[in-house]
Amino acid sequence: MHAPDFLPAIKFLDMNAFYDFVGPLLGLGVEPKDLTFVQISLRGITVFLATLIMIRCGHKRSLARKTAFDAVLIVILASVLSRAVNGTAAFFATLGGSFVIVLVHRLLAFIAYYSHGFGVLIKGSPDLIIEDGNLILGAMRRNHISKHDVEEDLRLTAETEELKNIRAGYVERSGDISFIKRDSD
Repeated sequence: MHAPDFLPAIKFLDMNAFYDFVGPLLGLGVEPKDLTFVQISLRGITVFLATLIMIRCGHKRSLARKTAFDAVLIVILASVLSRAVNGTAAFFATLGGSFVIVLVHRLLAFIAYYSHGFGVLIKGSPDLIIEDGNLILGAMRRNHISKHDVEEDLRLTAETEELKNIRAGYVERSGDISFIKRDSD
């Protein structure tokens, strides 16, 4: 004869005790309009700490918003997590869903690392806008880059005002403009 398994009952009691403790602190089950300053503040602190953990589970590159793919994560995450703070969505379900979003972003980035075609699909590809000192107007138009935008970036990043000093210029996947200078003779 073996002893009865009380572990599920103990876990259930522990979860009830946890919920009974944090429920009133976070205003769980309370209408958003009835949340107090302290409850919203504690929700904000909890979401802040959970978000730090999420970003560490994800990748710090996503914070750099290097591509639209990365920017989408930040926008969606901010939108979803704001609902946990203001009480318009279930608190722990919202945190859990946010972790899933971060993990999906990480998974897609992992796939993009191993599949160039998939990476181009979700992150885009660079576009040549200057070749041998000449502007490629069609590519500039497609990317909504004006001649003045190119001139500004020439001064800021290439430290020149002369297109003739540039062998190639690209609109990168991030939207930044990069330049490859001509070799000095």
